Amino acid sequence: MSLGFFNGPALFLFWLTKHAVDSVQLSAPEVVTGAYGASVTVSCQYDLQFKEYTKYWCKGPVYELCSKVVTTAWGQHSERSSIADDKDAGVFIVTMTSLKESDQEMYWCVIGRLGRNIYTGVRLRVSHTVITSTATPLLILEQDEISWWATLRWILFILMLCCLASTHLAVWRTTATRKIQLQQLFQLKHL
Repeated sequence: MSLGFFNGPALFLFWLTKHAVDSVQLSAPEVVTGAYGASVTVSCQYDLQFKEYTKYWCKGPVYELCSKVVTTAWGQHSERSSIADDKDAGVFIVTMTSLKESDQEMYWCVIGRLGRNIYTGVRLRVSHTVITSTATPLLILEQDEISWWATLRWILFILMLCCLASTHLAVWRTTATRKIQLQQLFQLKHL
């Protein structure tokens, strides 16, 4: 017997827990503001399991179309941007200097990996009234909290599998019981 109804919610639950965990793996401020002509620093905090991966900062309205500004693979600096990866703390820091109006755009903190990269967006605003600005993540997650989320994901996944298995077993037993009852009824009628 097919349990098609249960597959949809199960896949959604798996996607939801996976998405929640991915969002915890990398965090950065949503918006930073820097003064025209000055510098701005953005901290992108990541789970320590990604400390050996390449990190980069890219610019573009959507992640899929962004162009790399600076990356840990090329070296630490480009024309007016630099990147420093503190692998022990699980944070890479991007600094942009001599801010211009054209720098005002959507940027992306990215961890490059095989398969699907992990990324989060940061909108940079350039202001003529702000003197200085240093951005830090709005939500700084300790490694214990990140590990807690990873553990919670697996617990939810196992619970979901148990629910599917028990539902399948209940349907199977109900169907088997009905078949036996029908066979017994059929045998009684033909006696």
